[in-house]
Amino acid sequence: MAADLFGDIVEGPRVGWREHLPGLALVMAATLAAGFLSDRYGAPLTLMALLIGLALNFLSADKRLHPGLGFASRDLLRWGIVLVGARVTLGQIADLGLPALLAIVAVVASTITLAVLLAKRFGYDQWFGMLVGGAVAICGASAALAVATTLSTRRISQAQLTLVLIGISAMSATAMVVYPMLAHAAHFSDGRAGFLLGGAIHDVAQALGAGYSYSPEAGRIATIVKLTRVALLAPVLAVLALFLPKSERAAGGQGVPWFVIGFFVVAGINSTGVIPPVVVHGAETLAGAMLACAVAATAIRSPLPQLMKMGSRPLILIGCVTLVMLGFAAVGAALAIR
Repeated sequence: MAADLFGDIVEGPRVGWREHLPGLALVMAATLAAGFLSDRYGAPLTLMALLIGLALNFLSADKRLHPGLGFASRDLLRWGIVLVGARVTLGQIADLGLPALLAIVAVVASTITLAVLLAKRFGYDQWFGMLVGGAVAICGASAALAVATTLSTRRISQAQLTLVLIGISAMSATAMVVYPMLAHAAHFSDGRAGFLLGGAIHDVAQALGAGYSYSPEAGRIATIVKLTRVALLAPVLAVLALFLPKSERAAGGQGVPWFVIGFFVVAGINSTGVIPPVVVHGAETLAGAMLACAVAATAIRSPLPQLMKMGSRPLILIGCVTLVMLGFAAVGAALAIR
């Protein structure tokens, strides 16, 4: 299940590295296979990791795999989020200008807020709304895992998380194809199209691909806008953590998860330009691999019977929030980009 940061669940007895090896070996094999398929067919790495993980779900009955799967879905995820900071620099964000930056913040905040309201209309609690809103508004599967980790398993079940991962992957793949056509139909300039595509598509690689399919300039703008959304992951997680009861935050010993602080530290150091480009590229690659491992481990551990019982309502909710995000991004593009 998603990790617990605030003392909700009593951890089991500690196990040694030997006990972790079987589960980690399975996760690494699944991630390598996902990487091969991603490189060969151009599909997102996280999507391939999700599908392969679900295909290997039957192996979750083997208790020898549990320590390694838990480590991958918890610790590798946290360190992956820290290294995501290597993708972002303050200079990239500053290049957008204040109006565009404020528009991105408004789009992300409004999407998460409306996701919470829509979730309640669909019969879910605010926590599931935060999970869906964070995944749609920021960076898809990676954000979903991070939000679930922050909110803990008391609020987000493994079945809910897996269904959101599936829905987000499907919506993002669809958006990559459909949104550039909508931008052409609306006769958007390169700048506005780049803002729309970078501001509304869930997955980073798919947002960039859609942008460059429109034009090189749209791709450049889409890259900056999307990375700015990624940079908002850490502040959003910090805010979500503050929604938890004070007693739980005190029990966990912290109000802001350590990996959020780590994200800011890495992004700040990267902004100074002292890190060589080859190291930055390596950190980005390692972050992607760690997040893919976390996705694969989460999918392998998913309780499929519970997943089937949830029906289509969560997917409809994700679709509605995705359309809301598209509308907000279109308005932001019209107002912030000349």
